[in-house]
Amino acid sequence: MVVVAIVGLASAAVVLVMPDPRGRMADEAARFAARAAAVRDDAILQGRTMRLVADAGGYRVERRARGRWLPADDRPFAPVAWRRGTVLATGPAPTLDISFDSTGAAPEPVVVALARDGVAARVRIEGDGSVRVAR
Repeated sequence: MVVVAIVGLASAAVVLVMPDPRGRMADEAARFAARAAAVRDDAILQGRTMRLVADAGGYRVERRARGRWLPADDRPFAPVAWRRGTVLATGPAPTLDISFDSTGAAPEPVVVALARDGVAARVRIEGDGSVRVAR
């Protein structure tokens, strides 16, 4: 009986310290911030406007070409799905468009709020194009 109790306690301890298989919210925010910075950098390198479009399902990159938005689905900019349970707080609009012009500037500062299971993380994109995970 003592052995069963010890095994039970050990199992409970393992479950309590096991990491969330979906990753931490800070990691999800850092992944989004890294993609936003890459889009900004690519806008500068290509000398054209690019945008990051986020919605309830995830985010994707689009390039401005010939007067319209075209998907940038090449390998570094393939669409990304949010990890299970992640919610994007977009306010009244269902999608969030974050554009960067050919100088890397964004038209206005944007705060992207992500949440999962009561844990929140924010990514702040400034007008000058700087991107950081907000604490």
